[in-house]
Amino acid sequence: MTRELIIAGFGGQGVMAMGKMLIEAGLKENYHVSWVPSYGPEMRGGTANCSVVISDEPIGSPVVTQPNELIVMNNPSLSRFEPLMEEGGLMLINSSHVEQTPKRRDLDIRFVPCMEEANRIGNPKVANMVMLGAYIAATGAVKMDTVKEMLGAVFHGSKEHLEDLNIQALEAGAKYISRN
Repeated sequence: MTRELIIAGFGGQGVMAMGKMLIEAGLKENYHVSWVPSYGPEMRGGTANCSVVISDEPIGSPVVTQPNELIVMNNPSLSRFEPLMEEGGLMLINSSHVEQTPKRRDLDIRFVPCMEEANRIGNPKVANMVMLGAYIAATGAVKMDTVKEMLGAVFHGSKEHLEDLNIQALEAGAKYISRN
């Protein structure tokens, strides 16, 4: 199985971090992986997206032109990437920031209130980890335990206290998907 995913949103929403976590987990689980970041001309607040490929076969090209999975964190990303989706693909939408209604009816569309879930945990900065947890629960692309293990490598020293918060966010996203 080859997963071709685009994760898109504004800079500062953790788009690249989600992609990197998936790639690192995929490597640890012995998948073939690729990650290609793309930034708008602005820094924080500008557009950002990344292409992620996770496959059990060698990857021919790291460029994702017709994703079979899409994570949308803002309105411009929905407008830009929805038309490119493969028929029958999975789209996860951050319903906290996306007010537009998707136009396509041939997709599996799931809405995740990332900010509300992150605020319930106590920190709006983990909205991306809520979405990542939702994605993992919806797809099984990588194991949740692998991602949790990876967080220990990311958050150490003075940032060690953030590990538990991020794990809570992953679990909140996974629980949200399983309930809805």
